[in-house]
Amino acid sequence: MVRTIGEDKSEQKVIDDIADFGWHCVNILAEGEHVAYSFTVGLFQSYGHPELIIFGLPSEIAHQILAIAADAVQSGAPLDLTQPTDALLNNYHCCFAEVPLTEYYEHVGYCRWYYQGNGFPLYQIVWPSRSGLFPWHHQATPEFRASQPVIAQAPGGT
Repeated sequence: MVRTIGEDKSEQKVIDDIADFGWHCVNILAEGEHVAYSFTVGLFQSYGHPELIIFGLPSEIAHQILAIAADAVQSGAPLDLTQPTDALLNNYHCCFAEVPLTEYYEHVGYCRWYYQGNGFPLYQIVWPSRSGLFPWHHQATPEFRASQPVIAQAPGGT
């Protein structure tokens, strides 16, 4: 069961965007030690596809990446969430990692509001450093790890 009526303009915008476009992008600004991040709302309702979240990028870039993934879903050719892909960033492979339910409350409040609970899957898009390393790699710098927190289980063998 999803929300069909918002109590204010921002909630109604989420509902209207999902009705009009199949999804909505929420951008969370950096605050204190917390980095900026963006996530989708509506992909699961509209297409049966997991919602997506990405950390540490400016909202415009994050929105573009999420839009590429959403366009693939809408066209009927979604990205394989079990494999790295270069479809999101030129010359770099991104990975997808499933986010545990324990992270939903802190990170995807609008999803939880829209779905009226945790009844949706969520995957994190994890992007590499300029040198091609993911945050979980032993040679990744502490600064890079801090710029992109991984709230999901890191894919094995990556």
